Amino acid sequence: MTAESSSPGPTPASTGAVTTAVPARLDRLPWSRWHWMIVIGLGTVWILDGLEVTIVGNVAGRIAEEGSGLDISAAQITGLAAALYVAGACSGALFFGWLTDRYGRKKLFMVTLMVYLAATALTALSFESWWFFLFRFLTGFGIGGEYAAINSAIDELIPSRYRGRVDLIINGSYWLGAIGGALLSIVMLDTDIFPKDLGWRLSFALGVVLGLVILLVRRHVPESPRWQFIHGHGEKADTLVSSVEREIEEEKGEKLPPPAREITIHQRKSIGFGLIAKTVFRRYPRRAVLGLSLFIGQAFLYNAITFGFGTILITFFDVPTGSTGYYFAVIAAGNFMGPLLLGPLFDTVGRRIMISSTYLLSGILLFGTAYLFDRGSLTASTMTACWCVVLFFASAGASSAYLTVSEVFPMETRAMAIAFFYALGTAAGGISGPLLFANLTESGVVGDTVLAFQIGAGLMCAAGLVAVFLAVKAERRSLEDIAEPLSTVRADSADSASA
Repeated sequence: MTAESSSPGPTPASTGAVTTAVPARLDRLPWSRWHWMIVIGLGTVWILDGLEVTIVGNVAGRIAEEGSGLDISAAQITGLAAALYVAGACSGALFFGWLTDRYGRKKLFMVTLMVYLAATALTALSFESWWFFLFRFLTGFGIGGEYAAINSAIDELIPSRYRGRVDLIINGSYWLGAIGGALLSIVMLDTDIFPKDLGWRLSFALGVVLGLVILLVRRHVPESPRWQFIHGHGEKADTLVSSVEREIEEEKGEKLPPPAREITIHQRKSIGFGLIAKTVFRRYPRRAVLGLSLFIGQAFLYNAITFGFGTILITFFDVPTGSTGYYFAVIAAGNFMGPLLLGPLFDTVGRRIMISSTYLLSGILLFGTAYLFDRGSLTASTMTACWCVVLFFASAGASSAYLTVSEVFPMETRAMAIAFFYALGTAAGGISGPLLFANLTESGVVGDTVLAFQIGAGLMCAAGLVAVFLAVKAERRSLEDIAEPLSTVRADSADSASA
């Protein structure tokens, strides 16, 4: 039996619509080499992002020193530059998110990576502070587009029973890059190896080289068949899925079972902003509140506090600038281990329990860390250990925010929904946070930093409580079951149209 005969492709319906089994065919696939290719092609950019962002945080002190080649302060780098990076990410998410839903996942995740790489390269060439700020904004502009395009593609290409863990691990792979960036900064900040005005530039340049390699790998990641059949490319979707089915049958040495269901949809080229807004806020208001809460909570914790960790070590524990990378590598490892070890539980124990518990536990543990810090009970090492435990849970929770908004809204609005909630939540926590907390953590006053910790902890706990009541039980369910596509033709509609 061939893949085509066991897996029917798109066929015309009497309503002028298209009937397809593509979603069910994708969801029934066993894990294979093809899926590993998707994970590598889409996940490696988060490693690059983690590398680049961590380098900025760890070289902030060096760039602020006299002789670095830039007249800029550490507070401007961790405050203004960080806020501009996030503002760029929010803008890029909205701009590229709309294009992703209109022109496809593949085209946009190639374009956004090129924008990101070009801006990073030009950051390395900074000769004035305004140039540095401009290209930090544009770097964020590219990475914001990545969030929408890649998370859409992940959810639409990965089988439903693996979707939660894969999404979390790919988003969590950011922290593998953070480990590399932290350790790399130690070498690049060693003035016995590189001059003050060269080491930090080479750090950015290395990120560009790695990004070019990722660009070559990503060329092999296909377009989403789910996007194709809705946007008038049903034959391409069927051809792609059929080729994957043949490849997997050869790899596994057995025939695939028939798909469980078909859906009938009206094909359309694009979706207007008005329909997207109406769908998200009027049709799914509880899910909208959930998505916004999750994004605001994690954005404050990460953009406002975590990325200022190096400054906290230097200010309160007298850790040398060139040594902060060791400590950050440890908390980055905790961040990665969270999604890696807890990710499978999101597919088995379930979304509601895992999302709420990871947010609540990280918030409670951060309150405990703030208490110990306020008492003066922590050293640089024990502070790092506390953060490592906090972020083990927080990282899984933060990754689940992207998973949530990418699977609980209809197919036609997916990329734009990711972009919107990322932009709104991150703007609240990621722009105002660095501007506010850079002053708090650099003041040298213990109470100011404690307040910063408590704000982040409180928002994480609040988001966790929202998830207790509003999280969607999406584990092991088809995306089309979680949120019916707007283009779906109901059976009764089709029957009445053909009568």
